[in-house]
Amino acid sequence: MKNAWMRWIATVNLAAIALMPTLIFLAFSHWATADDPGICYMVTSSGKTIELGRLCGNIVAPFDNRVFRVPIKRRFGGTPIIDVTFNDKKTFEMIVDTGATGTIITLNMANILQLQATGTMQAQIADGSEVKFPTSKVKSIAVGGVTANNLQVAIAPKASIGLLGHDFFGNYDIKILEKEIEFHHR
Repeated sequence: MKNAWMRWIATVNLAAIALMPTLIFLAFSHWATADDPGICYMVTSSGKTIELGRLCGNIVAPFDNRVFRVPIKRRFGGTPIIDVTFNDKKTFEMIVDTGATGTIITLNMANILQLQATGTMQAQIADGSEVKFPTSKVKSIAVGGVTANNLQVAIAPKASIGLLGHDFFGNYDIKILEKEIEFHHR
């Protein structure tokens, strides 16, 4: 009788151990979620969260705002070219220029987007010379689920391809891989 009782206890214990991962999963399957205020916000003294997108360039990140990945379509002189969507409508290939302060679009892109020059800016280009560019505002620039709203862009009349600059990805560390670019939120 004692041996039968011991076998039953051993069987019950082994069954409990086998069920342990399931029991642990069930015990922790109701995860708490929090409202993510995004990357630009403040909390008032009363504890209310206020979104400050306009002050931060209106960058809206995807659900996982720590990292987003964008496929590299091709390379120009080793520099990655990706698809960039303007005003939720038109997509253009652009160079991801880690050395550019702002975004520069071609005259052809400006014409397709029906942009009118609203100002000018002086900029230093890669060879060190100073040039003057007409500027305009775009409603939105989107890449890989991240959108920046109301950005000023420079229009380069002689450029054959646009440059995506720090005004879009300045809050991210960039990791250029073989086939994609990872943008890691700081």
